[in-house]
This record gives sequence, C-alpha cells and structure tokens, in this order.
Amino acid sequence: MIEVTALTKRFGGTVAVQDLSFSVREGRVTGFLGPNGAGKSTTMRCMLQLDRPQAGRCTFNGRLYGDLKHPLREVGALLDAKYVHPTRTARNHLRVMALSNGIPTTKVDEALDMVGLADVAGRRVGGFSLGMSQRLGLAGALLGDPHTLLFDEPANGLDPEGIQWIRQFMKHLASQGRTVLVSSHLLAEMSLTADDLVVIGRGRLISQGSVADFVAGAAGSWVSVRSPQLDRLAGLLGEQGTKVERVADGSLSVYGVEAAAVGELAARGGIVLHELAPRQGSLEEAFLEVTRDTQEFHAGPPTTSAAPGSPLPPPGGAQ
Repeated sequence: MIEVTALTKRFGGTVAVQDLSFSVREGRVTGFLGPNGAGKSTTMRCMLQLDRPQAGRCTFNGRLYGDLKHPLREVGALLDAKYVHPTRTARNHLRVMALSNGIPTTKVDEALDMVGLADVAGRRVGGFSLGMSQRLGLAGALLGDPHTLLFDEPANGLDPEGIQWIRQFMKHLASQGRTVLVSSHLLAEMSLTADDLVVIGRGRLISQGSVADFVAGAAGSWVSVRSPQLDRLAGLLGEQGTKVERVADGSLSVYGVEAAAVGELAARGGIVLHELAPRQGSLEEAFLEVTRDTQEFHAGPPTTSAAPGSPLPPPGGAQ
C-alpha cells in the first residue's frame, strides 16, 4: 500500500506539486497519468526521497522510504533507465545494487534472464540502446523481489513485443498481490494494463478510481444503431425526448438509454436493425477531457495549404 499525503514541492517560485494526496492499493496496477509538466516524475522522486518536499509525505506500508533498512527488498523503482555508470557491464551494475542491499548475487543472473538480457550480461551499459537500458532498469527494480514497484515510462524505447511483455509482466506482478504504480503517456497501453488511475494536472489531483469509472464518467457512453429505417427510428426516439446524433458513417448515436430499450422500441415499431451496440469513449478521450485546462502546451490545428517540404507553421498558428 502506498499513501501520498498532502505532498507539496516547489522549485524556486514554481510549484511542481501542490497538496497532493492519493493511495495505491495492493494487487492492482495503478496508472499515474497527467499532461507534460503535471508533476508525475517530481512526485515519484519525492516518494523515493530523491527530492525533498516542502510539505507532506509518502509511506510504503506505513513507513517512509528512508526508514527502510534494505529498500530494494521492499520497493523497486525505475525512474531513469539511462542513469547508470556507462563503463560497468550489465551484470556488474546489478551486482553493485545487490551488494548494497544484502541481496544474494545469485539473483543478478536470474533478474537479467527475467528481462531478456542474459546474452548481453557482460556488455558495457554505455553501449545499450534505450530499450535495453529500460530492461536493465526493470531488472534492477525486480532484483530484491520487492512488494512495491514504481515505474516511470517503463515502455519507453521498447518495441511492440517488449511493450506487450511489460504489460503482461506488470499485470502478473499485481496478480501476486504486489503494489504497482506506473506513470505513462501511452494511454492506449494504460487502458489495457491499469486497473486503477491517479490523474493529476498542474501538480494537483484531478481524479482517482478505477479505469472503468473514469472513462464512463469523463468520456460517456452511447448506443450505436444502423438500420435501413433510421429516419423512423430517430423520430420515435425523438418523440420520447431521447438525444440522438447522426454520424458521418451512416449510423445513429443514441444517448441516455440502454441498448435493450432501443431494441425494444425498434421492435414495437417494426423497424429492422442491422446493428445495435453499446459504445463507450476511450481512455484517451476521457483523459483529454478532464485535463483540458491543465495542458502545458496547446498547439494550433494542422494546415494543408503548404507544399511538401515547406517549413511548418509556428506553434499556435502565430505568424
């Protein structure tokens, strides 16, 4: 269990995190989401006491990170995969970590094999690609078999196979009863991975809860209908005060009623249906909706008037 309580962190006159509180449950993958500059990485650094907050605290099963005698055995973290000594081999990098926390060095090769780096264990880390460095960082986080895991953009630099692997691996860790907090900008991936979400913007909490509740509340739901008698159906729905919208693909979107009710209305009216399907907005749509006012940068719409190879227009459409 992770508890963040009234966390505040300022850098000079800039407030990075403001009175932030949330919790992360065991046995769940919790996605930590927010726009660029929202304070996600700063929060995670404060949780691990790499940065000192002006107020508030974070505890892991009731204890501060700095109070853990062998922290790697209890909390594993991957924040910056490239923050390693470039001349060390992958194996020696993990050996140093193991020795510093009383972890048997036999765990080193087990961890390297677990993340697919056994064949490059003797290579210097400075020559690793970003994807390989991410895997090494994951090995370091898992080295002490910790109960709690913090990942900041763990899929960064991984190929599609690697992304699928890390998704399945995080879900496996949670299924073992571990606490898993993962920060990511890959919203489609988070929709497949996370059970819960903590969403922040400008250093403040926006939302906390299950992925399903977040998407349903922010992106909404509707019923998609296709029929050769769509005009008649739209008229019947309109008579009942039901909101309907025509879609460019020829379907009808119906809001505020269940699919079964639409089907029953169509049956009473003798209307043939070719499609009747409940729909729900995506995590991306929900995220953009709730963080609209907290985005750090707002780009203008793309233009198509310029010829290929011409300079791009200035951000925001400024001339």
